[in-house]
Amino acid sequence: MPRFAANLSMMYSEMPFLDRFEAAAQDGFEAVEYLFPYAVDATEIQSRLQHWGLKQVLFNAPPGGTDAASIEAAWAAGSRGSASIPGREAEFRAGFALALEYAHTLDCPRIHVMAGLLPEGKTHAEHEATYIQNLAWASAQAKAAGRDVLIEPINTRDIPGFFLNRQDQAHRIVQTVGADNLKVQMDLYHCQIVEGDVAMKIRQYLPTGRVGHFQIAGVPQRHEPDLGELHHPYLFEVIDEVAAACQWEGWIGCEYRPRAGGSAAGTRAGLGWFAPYRRRA
Repeated sequence: MPRFAANLSMMYSEMPFLDRFEAAAQDGFEAVEYLFPYAVDATEIQSRLQHWGLKQVLFNAPPGGTDAASIEAAWAAGSRGSASIPGREAEFRAGFALALEYAHTLDCPRIHVMAGLLPEGKTHAEHEATYIQNLAWASAQAKAAGRDVLIEPINTRDIPGFFLNRQDQAHRIVQTVGADNLKVQMDLYHCQIVEGDVAMKIRQYLPTGRVGHFQIAGVPQRHEPDLGELHHPYLFEVIDEVAAACQWEGWIGCEYRPRAGGSAAGTRAGLGWFAPYRRRA
Protein backbone atom coordinates (compact mmCIF):
# COMPACT_ATOMS: atom_id res chain seq x y z
CA MET A 1 0.00 0.00 0.00
CA PRO A 2 1.35 3.47 -0.85
CA ARG A 3 2.54 5.63 2.04
CA PHE A 4 1.33 9.23 1.95
CA ALA A 5 2.77 12.42 3.43
CA ALA A 6 0.60 15.48 3.98
CA ASN A 7 2.09 18.59 2.44
CA LEU A 8 1.68 21.19 5.18
CA SER A 9 2.41 24.14 2.90
CA MET A 10 -0.74 23.47 0.87
CA MET A 11 -2.97 21.42 3.18
CA TYR A 12 -4.45 22.94 6.37
CA SER A 13 -3.06 26.28 5.19
CA GLU A 14 -5.51 28.48 7.13
CA MET A 15 -4.17 27.06 10.41
CA PRO A 16 -0.97 28.23 12.09
CA PHE A 17 1.89 26.15 10.72
CA LEU A 18 2.67 24.30 13.94
CA ASP A 19 -0.99 23.30 14.38
CA ARG A 20 -1.02 21.53 11.02
CA PHE A 21 0.99 18.61 12.40
CA GLU A 22 -1.80 17.69 14.80
CA ALA A 23 -4.41 18.00 12.04
CA ALA A 24 -2.45 15.73 9.70
CA ALA A 25 -1.95 13.10 12.40
CA GLN A 26 -5.62 13.18 13.37
CA ASP A 27 -6.56 12.67 9.73
CA GLY A 28 -4.44 9.52 9.55
CA PHE A 29 -1.24 10.66 7.86
CA GLU A 30 1.97 9.00 8.97
CA ALA A 31 4.34 11.60 7.55
CA VAL A 32 4.60 15.22 6.47
CA GLU A 33 6.46 17.39 4.00
CA TYR A 34 6.39 21.11 3.21
CA LEU A 35 8.31 23.76 1.34
CA PHE A 36 10.41 25.61 3.92
CA PRO A 37 10.82 25.21 7.71
CA TYR A 38 13.25 28.06 8.28
CA ALA A 39 10.86 30.55 9.88
CA VAL A 40 10.40 28.14 12.82
CA ASP A 41 13.03 26.76 15.17
CA ALA A 42 13.85 23.18 14.18
CA THR A 43 13.51 21.89 17.74
CA GLU A 44 9.94 23.20 17.91
CA ILE A 45 9.06 21.34 14.72
CA GLN A 46 10.73 18.21 16.01
CA SER A 47 8.66 18.33 19.19
CA ARG A 48 5.47 18.36 17.10
CA LEU A 49 6.66 15.46 14.99
CA GLN A 50 7.52 13.42 18.05
CA HIS A 51 4.32 14.27 19.93
CA TRP A 52 2.07 13.33 17.03
CA GLY A 53 4.05 10.31 15.85
CA LEU A 54 4.88 11.74 12.45
CA LYS A 55 7.88 11.30 10.17
CA GLN A 56 9.43 14.24 8.37
CA VAL A 57 10.17 12.88 4.90
CA LEU A 58 10.99 15.94 2.77
CA PHE A 59 11.47 19.70 2.72
CA ASN A 60 13.14 22.20 0.39
CA ALA A 61 16.53 23.81 0.64
CA PRO A 62 16.22 27.61 0.63
CA PRO A 63 15.14 29.08 -2.74
CA GLY A 64 17.53 31.93 -2.08
CA GLY A 65 18.89 33.73 0.94
CA THR A 66 20.79 32.30 3.88
CA ASP A 67 18.63 32.98 6.95
CA ALA A 68 14.91 33.04 7.78
CA ALA A 69 14.34 36.67 6.79
CA SER A 70 16.30 36.60 3.54
CA ILE A 71 14.82 33.22 2.56
CA GLU A 72 11.29 34.57 2.96
CA ALA A 73 12.22 37.71 1.03
CA ALA A 74 13.81 35.71 -1.79
CA TRP A 75 10.70 33.54 -2.22
CA ALA A 76 8.40 36.58 -2.16
CA ALA A 77 10.59 38.24 -4.78
CA GLY A 78 10.21 35.27 -7.13
CA SER A 79 13.40 33.32 -6.53
CA ARG A 80 12.76 29.65 -7.24
CA GLY A 81 16.14 28.22 -6.36
CA SER A 82 19.74 29.05 -7.15
CA ALA A 83 21.34 25.70 -7.96
CA SER A 84 21.67 26.42 -11.68
CA ILE A 85 22.43 30.15 -11.45
CA PRO A 86 26.04 31.20 -12.10
CA GLY A 87 27.29 33.71 -9.54
CA ARG A 88 25.07 32.47 -6.71
CA GLU A 89 27.20 29.50 -5.69
CA ALA A 90 28.11 30.88 -2.25
CA GLU A 91 24.48 31.67 -1.50
CA PHE A 92 23.45 28.18 -2.61
CA ARG A 93 26.05 26.51 -0.40
CA ALA A 94 25.17 28.56 2.67
CA GLY A 95 21.49 27.79 2.19
CA PHE A 96 22.12 24.10 1.72
CA ALA A 97 24.25 24.00 4.86
CA LEU A 98 21.28 25.44 6.77
CA ALA A 99 19.01 22.79 5.24
CA LEU A 100 21.36 20.07 6.45
CA GLU A 101 21.17 21.45 10.00
CA TYR A 102 17.37 21.27 9.89
CA ALA A 103 17.47 17.79 8.34
CA HIS A 104 19.64 16.59 11.20
CA THR A 105 17.31 17.93 13.90
CA LEU A 106 14.18 16.70 12.10
CA ASP A 107 15.71 13.34 11.12
CA CYS A 108 14.62 14.09 7.56
CA PRO A 109 16.22 11.84 4.93
CA ARG A 110 15.57 14.02 1.84
CA ILE A 111 16.22 17.62 0.83
CA HIS A 112 14.78 19.02 -2.39
CA VAL A 113 17.05 21.47 -4.20
CA MET A 114 15.24 23.83 -6.57
CA ALA A 115 17.07 24.50 -9.83
CA GLY A 116 16.01 28.11 -10.32
CA LEU A 117 14.76 30.17 -13.25
CA LEU A 118 16.57 30.35 -16.56
CA PRO A 119 17.12 34.06 -17.32
CA GLU A 120 15.66 35.35 -20.56
CA GLY A 121 18.11 34.94 -23.42
CA LYS A 122 20.12 32.24 -21.65
CA THR A 123 20.32 28.58 -22.68
CA HIS A 124 20.24 25.42 -20.60
CA ALA A 125 23.81 24.68 -21.70
CA GLU A 126 25.03 27.96 -20.19
CA HIS A 127 23.60 27.01 -16.79
CA GLU A 128 23.98 23.25 -16.72
CA ALA A 129 27.65 23.31 -15.72
CA THR A 130 26.82 25.38 -12.62
CA TYR A 131 23.90 23.07 -11.83
CA ILE A 132 26.02 19.95 -12.05
CA GLN A 133 28.80 21.45 -9.93
CA ASN A 134 26.38 22.58 -7.23
CA LEU A 135 24.57 19.25 -7.17
CA ALA A 136 27.85 17.33 -6.92
CA TRP A 137 28.91 19.50 -3.97
CA ALA A 138 25.52 19.22 -2.25
CA SER A 139 25.38 15.46 -2.78
CA ALA A 140 28.80 15.04 -1.16
CA GLN A 141 27.77 17.16 1.82
CA ALA A 142 24.49 15.28 2.16
CA LYS A 143 26.19 11.90 1.81
CA ALA A 144 28.39 12.66 4.79
CA ALA A 145 25.24 13.51 6.75
CA GLY A 146 23.28 10.45 5.60
CA ARG A 147 20.79 12.41 3.47
CA ASP A 148 19.55 12.30 -0.12
CA VAL A 149 19.37 15.30 -2.45
CA LEU A 150 16.35 15.50 -4.76
CA ILE A 151 15.77 17.49 -7.95
CA GLU A 152 12.29 18.03 -9.39
CA PRO A 153 11.12 18.74 -12.94
CA ILE A 154 8.45 21.46 -12.72
CA ASN A 155 6.05 22.52 -15.45
CA THR A 156 6.51 25.97 -16.98
CA ARG A 157 2.82 26.87 -16.65
CA ASP A 158 3.10 26.98 -12.86
CA ILE A 159 6.65 28.35 -12.83
CA PRO A 160 7.50 29.95 -16.19
CA GLY A 161 11.17 29.72 -17.05
CA PHE A 162 12.02 26.99 -14.54
CA PHE A 163 15.30 25.32 -15.52
CA LEU A 164 14.24 21.68 -15.07
CA ASN A 165 11.05 20.49 -16.78
CA ARG A 166 11.26 16.88 -17.98
CA GLN A 167 11.88 13.49 -16.42
CA ASP A 168 14.51 12.51 -19.00
CA GLN A 169 16.36 15.79 -18.39
CA ALA A 170 16.40 15.19 -14.63
CA HIS A 171 17.57 11.59 -14.94
CA ARG A 172 20.33 12.59 -17.34
CA ILE A 173 21.55 15.19 -14.82
CA VAL A 174 21.50 12.60 -12.01
CA GLN A 175 23.49 10.17 -14.12
CA THR A 176 26.00 12.88 -15.08
CA VAL A 177 26.63 13.83 -11.45
CA GLY A 178 26.95 10.15 -10.56
CA ALA A 179 26.16 10.43 -6.82
CA ASP A 180 24.10 7.55 -5.46
CA ASN A 181 22.26 9.88 -3.07
CA LEU A 182 21.14 12.30 -5.80
CA LYS A 183 17.65 11.35 -6.98
CA VAL A 184 14.59 12.62 -8.82
CA GLN A 185 11.47 13.91 -7.10
CA MET A 186 8.80 12.64 -9.50
CA ASP A 187 5.76 14.89 -9.22
CA LEU A 188 3.02 13.25 -11.27
CA TYR A 189 1.11 16.54 -11.56
CA HIS A 190 4.04 18.27 -13.28
CA CYS A 191 4.83 15.16 -15.33
CA GLN A 192 1.30 14.96 -16.73
CA ILE A 193 1.25 18.63 -17.72
CA VAL A 194 4.62 18.52 -19.47
CA GLU A 195 4.80 14.98 -20.85
CA GLY A 196 1.85 12.69 -20.06
CA ASP A 197 2.18 8.90 -20.31
CA VAL A 198 2.60 8.92 -16.54
CA ALA A 199 2.11 5.21 -15.81
CA MET A 200 4.74 4.19 -18.33
CA LYS A 201 7.17 6.75 -16.95
CA ILE A 202 6.70 5.26 -13.47
CA ARG A 203 7.48 1.84 -14.94
CA GLN A 204 10.48 3.25 -16.79
CA TYR A 205 12.12 5.25 -14.03
CA LEU A 206 11.23 3.73 -10.65
CA PRO A 207 13.27 0.54 -11.22
CA THR A 208 16.41 2.58 -11.98
CA GLY A 209 16.87 3.49 -8.31
CA ARG A 210 16.95 7.17 -9.25
CA VAL A 211 13.44 8.09 -8.03
CA GLY A 212 13.53 9.26 -4.43
CA HIS A 213 10.00 10.56 -3.88
CA PHE A 214 6.61 11.00 -5.56
CA GLN A 215 4.16 13.87 -5.32
CA ILE A 216 0.55 14.06 -6.51
CA ALA A 217 -2.27 16.49 -7.26
CA GLY A 218 -5.26 16.55 -9.54
CA VAL A 219 -4.62 17.86 -13.05
CA PRO A 220 -5.17 20.56 -14.19
CA GLN A 221 -6.31 22.56 -11.12
CA ARG A 222 -3.97 21.05 -8.52
CA HIS A 223 -6.76 20.00 -6.19
CA GLU A 224 -7.36 16.58 -4.59
CA PRO A 225 -6.27 13.57 -6.64
CA ASP A 226 -9.87 12.35 -7.05
CA LEU A 227 -10.65 14.98 -9.70
CA GLY A 228 -9.05 15.62 -13.07
CA GLU A 229 -7.53 13.81 -15.96
CA LEU A 230 -5.33 11.38 -14.00
CA HIS A 231 -6.84 8.24 -12.46
CA HIS A 232 -4.78 8.11 -9.28
CA PRO A 233 -6.05 4.78 -7.85
CA TYR A 234 -4.64 3.09 -10.95
CA LEU A 235 -1.36 5.00 -10.63
CA PHE A 236 -1.10 3.99 -6.97
CA GLU A 237 -1.48 0.36 -8.06
CA VAL A 238 1.28 0.84 -10.63
CA ILE A 239 3.58 2.36 -8.00
CA ASP A 240 2.81 -0.52 -5.62
CA GLU A 241 3.50 -3.14 -8.28
CA VAL A 242 6.77 -1.63 -9.46
CA ALA A 243 7.91 -0.72 -5.93
CA ALA A 244 7.42 -4.32 -4.79
CA ALA A 245 9.45 -5.61 -7.71
CA CYS A 246 12.37 -3.20 -7.14
CA GLN A 247 12.09 -2.94 -3.32
CA TRP A 248 11.38 0.79 -3.33
CA GLU A 249 10.11 2.06 0.03
CA GLY A 250 9.53 5.76 -0.49
CA TRP A 251 6.63 8.14 0.08
CA ILE A 252 3.98 9.96 -1.93
CA GLY A 253 3.62 13.61 -1.00
CA CYS A 254 0.14 15.15 -1.24
CA GLU A 255 1.11 18.52 -2.67
CA TYR A 256 -2.33 19.82 -3.59
CA ARG A 257 -4.62 22.73 -2.78
CA PRO A 258 -7.87 21.50 -1.16
CA ARG A 259 -10.93 22.45 -3.20
CA ALA A 260 -12.81 23.56 -0.08
CA GLY A 261 -10.02 25.79 1.18
CA GLY A 262 -7.01 25.31 3.38
CA SER A 263 -8.64 25.12 6.82
CA ALA A 264 -8.79 21.84 8.70
CA ALA A 265 -12.46 21.54 7.79
CA GLY A 266 -11.70 22.31 4.15
CA THR A 267 -8.88 19.82 3.95
CA ARG A 268 -10.87 17.11 5.71
CA ALA A 269 -13.85 17.67 3.43
CA GLY A 270 -11.72 16.52 0.51
CA LEU A 271 -10.05 13.48 2.09
CA GLY A 272 -12.52 10.90 0.80
CA TRP A 273 -9.87 9.72 -1.67
CA PHE A 274 -7.54 9.00 1.27
CA ALA A 275 -9.91 6.74 3.21
CA PRO A 276 -8.53 3.42 1.86
CA TYR A 277 -4.97 4.42 2.73
CA ARG A 278 -5.19 6.33 6.02
CA ARG A 279 -3.45 5.24 9.21
CA ARG A 280 -5.90 3.74 11.66
CA ALA A 281 -5.87 4.89 15.27
